[in-house]
Amino acid sequence: MIQSFSGLLGLIFITWLFSENKKKISLKNIVTGLVLQFAVAVIMLKIPFFSDLILYLNHAVDALQKATQAGTSFVFGYLGGGPLPFVENSPGASWTLAFRALPLILVVSALSALLFYWKIIPVIVRGFSIVLQKTMDIGGALGLGVAANIFVGMVEAPIIIAPYINNLSRSEMMTLMISGMATISGTVLVLYASILNPILPGAIGHILTASIISAPAAILISRIMIPEEKGHHGEDGLAIKSTASSSMDAVVKGTTDGINLLISVVAMLLVLVALVSLTNQILSFMPEAGGEPITLQRILGFIMWPVVWLMGIPAGEAYTASSLMGTKTILNEFMAYIQLAGLPEGALSPRSTIIMTYAMCGFANLGSLGILIGGLVSIAPARKNEIVELGTKSIIGGTLATCMTGTVVGLLY
Repeated sequence: MIQSFSGLLGLIFITWLFSENKKKISLKNIVTGLVLQFAVAVIMLKIPFFSDLILYLNHAVDALQKATQAGTSFVFGYLGGGPLPFVENSPGASWTLAFRALPLILVVSALSALLFYWKIIPVIVRGFSIVLQKTMDIGGALGLGVAANIFVGMVEAPIIIAPYINNLSRSEMMTLMISGMATISGTVLVLYASILNPILPGAIGHILTASIISAPAAILISRIMIPEEKGHHGEDGLAIKSTASSSMDAVVKGTTDGINLLISVVAMLLVLVALVSLTNQILSFMPEAGGEPITLQRILGFIMWPVVWLMGIPAGEAYTASSLMGTKTILNEFMAYIQLAGLPEGALSPRSTIIMTYAMCGFANLGSLGILIGGLVSIAPARKNEIVELGTKSIIGGTLATCMTGTVVGLLY
């Protein structure tokens, strides 16, 4: 308990070290963020009604995914989710990012354009604005973007508020990016749960809860890294109007915009993953350490040792946990969850397993950086330099946010 509480303060201090303007950090925002995160964690973990309610709300996302799969399976066959012509040897073996997850970008883009034409999203933004300005001092557009990240991906969420993106302040852009890195999408929720169920019963509830708890953590972390200086909100002074002439025109324009976005995301993802592989190949020429080749994920694993200890992981289990965080950050959380599920019995205690499940539940990795940059630059090309500049910080911020979530959960178990 003392270790985890001290770790919470330690994670805030680490975030403070990365702050662009330490003098402008608001103590009120830190306290409010911590209280909100603890409140959400208690509600989700201790009151079954609310966790059941969120699972019910996730059915809407599930319906969107099923609709997308109907299209992908028709166009791509079993690659897009159609019946397999062979037996799947392990959970997720047939799941392909390009044909199963990324096409959701097209559907969300078209649907968002339609909802803007019907004037539904602007009304939702105004509703979020009223509530969030009084609690977290963030605007409705950003609030909707952060909330959407809990259920959909880091590109699909910004698409929902695309007309507001160019008007976001630097601090708000950082918050949107970190919230995308600190959460996961419903697209991979069931996949990860199927991997973890053997070692963590009820894994689907834990993973969804982790994504929800990390949302206020993302706001807190981003407000420390880049404090909001002028009380600016992305929807201030904007009267958003759709340029579509009809519902069908909105769908066509949304789909066309989604195609450009999808191409950018695929290209950036491919390049960054290739660069990670190339770097690891170069590192392989160095002498081995501990009988294993040196890789980026192993290097980061050593760096993350004190961080996982701060989260409440016992020192004897910290290297195992930090290695998982290294894999998660350099490769992805999918591979890290597979490693977690395959650990020898006793490598991590049940409490440490829960902490790591929550701490790894986020898209903060180098591959996701390609997706995020590619998506946001396509939505707001005028802010390309700023988005690229904030990219690395968003990985750091997203990782710290999920680690804070793991710490909070550790305090409650």
